[in-house]
Amino acid sequence: MSEDPTLPREDTGFDRVLAFSLPNRHARGRVVRLGPVLETVLSAHAYPPVVKHLLAEALVMTSLMGSLLKEEGAQLTIQAQAEGGLVDMMVCDYRDGEVRGYVHFDAEKFADMQDEELQLDLPALFGTGYLAITFDLAATKKRYQGVVPLEGASLADACEAYFAQSEQVPTLLRISVRSNGERCMAGGLLMQFLPDGEEGQARLHAQEDHPDWEHVSVMAGSVQRDELLDPVLTLEELLWRLFHEEDEVRVEPLVLLQRGCRCTVEHYKTILSRFPEDQLADMREEDGTIPVDCAFCSKVLNIPV
Repeated sequence: MSEDPTLPREDTGFDRVLAFSLPNRHARGRVVRLGPVLETVLSAHAYPPVVKHLLAEALVMTSLMGSLLKEEGAQLTIQAQAEGGLVDMMVCDYRDGEVRGYVHFDAEKFADMQDEELQLDLPALFGTGYLAITFDLAATKKRYQGVVPLEGASLADACEAYFAQSEQVPTLLRISVRSNGERCMAGGLLMQFLPDGEEGQARLHAQEDHPDWEHVSVMAGSVQRDELLDPVLTLEELLWRLFHEEDEVRVEPLVLLQRGCRCTVEHYKTILSRFPEDQLADMREEDGTIPVDCAFCSKVLNIPV
């Protein structure tokens, strides 16, 4: 990889995912930096700062993992369900470069807390619960899901546990979030070790101490918080800093991200068509429509049914 990146600077800033691989090290990775798209998702609700941080971290994870999908129409969904904490539900998904997310939280509990109490780990935020990661493959209609406890200091910790337990693929995640009043940005790096190829069956116990993975994980793990968030540093320049001593670093075309929401009249008509008529009658307004509030974007649609 040359020190003078071939990708123009304006194409390597916010709301992009850059896929790359280190062929000689049997490793692949993704790096992302979120800006305007993240702010659009967060603006749908009046989230407390700690919830904004949580959702930003989840959207980075969603973008990194979702961009691993290769076929059109495939979807990744990250969902947290919990009880006894400040947050009882979180859901994010990725499909064809579109990301969206939503968090349901207890506003009264947050209002009663002092600012110094709001630097919380996963158990404090969620109480007891689980993180479910689901891959829906459009071509084969197959669904793969892994479930791990909501444990650790961050969602990245829980996600690494998912890859270790469900995928058995050595994985490193680094995520950084910065919020300044109404502005928020986030970035992340994902690295994976795949000595048997992307279609092979990795054996985690035999590969965590593999010299290639030890080398790659140290290099990737050295990334700094400010590097992930620096709007002047292009994503390719970031990879150069981390891996310029490697014999070969392959990069793929950048994936443009956008906020995607499927709250259309046609979509809700399909969902409502599954309800019996007596239930539809109870939901109808005087004008014959049923109001539907989208949790992801806060849009209210009046659906004629």
